[in-house]
Amino acid sequence: MNTESLNRFLYGSKLTAYTIMRRTTYVLTLLAIGLLVYAHGVVESPEQLQVLFYAIDAILVTFVLIYILRILYAFERVKFLKRTWFEGILMIIIFLNEFSTYVLGYPLIYNVFEGIGIPLSVEFYRVLVSLYMLVLLVVELLETQVHLKAIQIKPSITFLLSFISLILIGTGLLMLPKMSNSPDGISFLDALFTATSASCVTGLAVVDTGTYFTFAGQVVILLLFQMGGLGILTFATFFASLMRQGVGIKQHVAMHELLDSESLFSTKNLMRRLIFLTLTIEGIGALGIFLTWGADAQFLTLGSKIFFSVFHAVSAFCNAGFSLYPEGLYTQPIRFSYIMHLVVAMIIIFGGIGFPTILDVLSPQNMRLRMEKPWKNWKMSSRVTIYTSAALLAIGMVGFFFLEYYNTLSSLGFAEALIASFFQSVTTRTAGFNTVDISALNVPTLLMIIALMFIGGSPGSTAGGIKTTTFTVVLFAVLTTIRNKRNMEIGHRTIPHSVAYKAFSVFTFAAIINITFIFILSITDAQFDIIKLAFEQVSAFATVGLSTGITAGLSDMGKCVIILSMYLGRVGTLTLALALSTRAYSTAYKYPETQLAVG
Repeated sequence: MNTESLNRFLYGSKLTAYTIMRRTTYVLTLLAIGLLVYAHGVVESPEQLQVLFYAIDAILVTFVLIYILRILYAFERVKFLKRTWFEGILMIIIFLNEFSTYVLGYPLIYNVFEGIGIPLSVEFYRVLVSLYMLVLLVVELLETQVHLKAIQIKPSITFLLSFISLILIGTGLLMLPKMSNSPDGISFLDALFTATSASCVTGLAVVDTGTYFTFAGQVVILLLFQMGGLGILTFATFFASLMRQGVGIKQHVAMHELLDSESLFSTKNLMRRLIFLTLTIEGIGALGIFLTWGADAQFLTLGSKIFFSVFHAVSAFCNAGFSLYPEGLYTQPIRFSYIMHLVVAMIIIFGGIGFPTILDVLSPQNMRLRMEKPWKNWKMSSRVTIYTSAALLAIGMVGFFFLEYYNTLSSLGFAEALIASFFQSVTTRTAGFNTVDISALNVPTLLMIIALMFIGGSPGSTAGGIKTTTFTVVLFAVLTTIRNKRNMEIGHRTIPHSVAYKAFSVFTFAAIINITFIFILSITDAQFDIIKLAFEQVSAFATVGLSTGITAGLSDMGKCVIILSMYLGRVGTLTLALALSTRAYSTAYKYPETQLAVG
């Protein structure tokens, strides 16, 4: 039977077949994820686990069969394979592993990864395949016209709901019996706090991540801050671009606003580059950390060393601040691993300057263009981001060095003190790692760090805070007013008044939230100094994760305040920025002007 005859034979049943395949895949994906959660979170018996894994493997084989049927029913099969190449590679891996395991009696993935000491490799593979299928199905559902008509949700509300969903799912997973080493498990409030801290890439912790949680629990936390760092919509858009119908205009508009792309047309390509860029930087960062742990850092297996490297690299790039060591990078085995500290600092910087800036400055295409045309400068947003970030890093480093030279830096040599000062200046920009004892810092140092945390990273990045561009616009607006100039100018460009209004709105929103929450904390947790409470609150709102050590000692009400602060700090400024980016209704009239005494 030739291709044309096959297409004619299948044409009549195409719609029915696609409906059955879609529903089957949806049901089996939910079932596979449910079985995985049950197996890794609840079941202890090896016999029951084996039965569950057989069932999951059967579901994965069904995915492969459905993919083959989709190829047959795609009449332009070459185009279909090109469009779904990522899914195709995944299906080939599943087929090879299942065939070698059940036909040849040689578990391929298990033997390859266990040979280098990576435990739970097969479980990782099953989880990733199931999550991938789930994301594809959710995206496809949202792309369906019926659902778009029934659910008219603004992009800003989508972001709010996506983070709430991620936090609640994370909380439920962390409360499963096999996720923690505690016999009684983790309480709901502590699980909610940890899930919020991870999803909002903050890093504040009420329990020690490295010892309290099992390996499975640590993986859940890793996935939470990876997805929270880039945003759920980012992943959904990316996966949608890898298959089938692509993304709709609503997703394009939301991501266009978020990533500051030049046009809606460029947003889809930008999303692909964003994900691959993230994985590349995290991969190189993990390799750098792996090679620079230092002689004092001891690991039981090679797999453990790889996992520690990946965990800290992803945590650094997402500016999450989670560490598997009880005192972060200040823990004794790695306290003096200065080369590793510098590697982590560089990963944090890349994560904090923003994807638009990285793509503008470091993409091969733009670098070649500037070599051919040296007069072409960076975009204005890139210049503001890089110059402001460099200035804040320098101010923070010099300030920390002089303020702490006779305190926390007194036992270090000159070069060591400089590296430690540089690292603290970098990490205060929402990363949350520390190589000195934060609880021993002088009050002036804490105040300086609070200011740096409040400013935070740059737009379109994994960092929090009001953002460097907001700070720069506010600063220039003040200088413009003081000089009594009509227009605000930055780098021989005039900045519209509307941009200044947006910057002051974000600044005011952040200031009011922080002042209000510090006031509440001073009532609920009066046993702590107001400076420590202010430090904790700003660290939570700016999604930094630095703490003077009072997090675990907060009252239940205090923890709730910090949870809300982390959530608002992650989605509040972003949602406000998206809301301010929408077109306002114009009016053809204005009221008479009047004067108010100011200052």
